[in-house]
Amino acid sequence: MAFSVKKRGKLTYYYSGEAPVLSALVTEELPDGDLKIYFSGLTGGHSATGVLGLKETAFMDPEKEIPLVFQSWESWLKEAGICDSLADIDFIEIHAFGCQPKSPNPLVDPVGYAKEQQRLREAYAKAYRNYFKEHLPDNGVPARFTVHLVDVPDQAASYEFYGTALYQKSLQKT
Repeated sequence: MAFSVKKRGKLTYYYSGEAPVLSALVTEELPDGDLKIYFSGLTGGHSATGVLGLKETAFMDPEKEIPLVFQSWESWLKEAGICDSLADIDFIEIHAFGCQPKSPNPLVDPVGYAKEQQRLREAYAKAYRNYFKEHLPDNGVPARFTVHLVDVPDQAASYEFYGTALYQKSLQKT
């Protein structure tokens, strides 16, 4: 399914549907022709079953979830005709809102809950680090802002991401 595109001045909106709530991507044309890219947020984990290909489970698995977010964003860049790879852009910032564990219940098993919180914090940090190291070794790493929340609007989700990047035309091979 191709994006619908709306250009308004320096901004280009890439969205789906006739009455979209949000755009998947928004680009801002800079004076030198570079594009600042705003990636729409993605929620994932348990609620993403089918959307991001995760199994039905309440177990939060950052090693699988993080790459799927970046794969989605890369497919959007291709669909929008901006570039073919995340390696062609430089992430400026990633905002991640990590939810609290879905289990164990903190009232029934406070020690288990605290252990699961610690596991998730370490696993998400490792998954981010490994993604950039393994998939974008020639790029810089973005600033990251992480907040741990009780929940996000999608109550079954384990995280929500959005990001900003720059497509620098001077770095592209012609």
